[in-house]
Amino acid sequence: MKRTMLDLTVVILAKNEEADLKRCIDSFGGIVKRFVVIDSGSTDNTVELAKSLGADVYYHEWTNYATQFNWGLNNTNIETAWTMRIDADEYLTPELCKEMAEKLPSLDYSVTGIELNRRLIFLGKWMRHGGIYPIFFLRIFRTGKAYCEQTNMDEHLILTEGKTIQFRNDFVNGDPKSLSWWIGKHNGYSDREVLDYLSKEKQLEDNATIKPNLFGNPAERKRWLKYNLYYKCPGSVRARLYYIYRYYLKLGFLDGKEGQMFAFFHAYWYRYLIDAKLYECKKYGIRKTGQGEAK
Repeated sequence: MKRTMLDLTVVILAKNEEADLKRCIDSFGGIVKRFVVIDSGSTDNTVELAKSLGADVYYHEWTNYATQFNWGLNNTNIETAWTMRIDADEYLTPELCKEMAEKLPSLDYSVTGIELNRRLIFLGKWMRHGGIYPIFFLRIFRTGKAYCEQTNMDEHLILTEGKTIQFRNDFVNGDPKSLSWWIGKHNGYSDREVLDYLSKEKQLEDNATIKPNLFGNPAERKRWLKYNLYYKCPGSVRARLYYIYRYYLKLGFLDGKEGQMFAFFHAYWYRYLIDAKLYECKKYGIRKTGQGEAK
């Protein structure tokens, strides 16, 4: 059976991703016209592996995810009709790959963005509950019709025009690295979250970021809940309330031991760590002005 070659460029940001990159690229089943890997100084075999898999590799020094991705959009000569964002530790399910091949070439031109459903794997288990699934992200867009908002954490793609639709099948976020690696990564994420919180007033006035809207799309609603509900609660209790919401109200306990660990680490470790760092900044007058790499 002849495969449909999609007029699509897939952009992947990478540093030391040799363990995951092949799985990511292979999951597209050879139906993508072009892969672009933006490397920020890998010291392992990432660059050589990417080239061996047929990707075009570019180097750009890391500032943050948004800057890196937008640099890739503007400096890698993307000429395909569609562009896709995916991380090296993510991959497509066969069902999504088939759905893309069937639907993408025939979409009406008024459709400029496609939201995909993320399936999150934690300690080898699919997190189906806790408000983690289903959750949709804008990941595919007509080339030139979107950019990444300039935030340090939880950055989203923003369409400049047109409308979005949703594909029904999933992509997977399932990094096989250790729990120690996960904790270290989220320690870096907490610094980025603190930086965003301390500069949130500027962000909310900036046209380049998603505006909080309770009745908007998933990204707008999430941003509204974060700044108008979560951060309005006292810092001493909001991590606890977050755990109760995820684990009990959103049925995270149905995901077993892994679900309990996921809810605990996200609430009593990650979210509480953010609050502790915010307290530290306030107590000692610390000003956050930038971030390093998350990895």
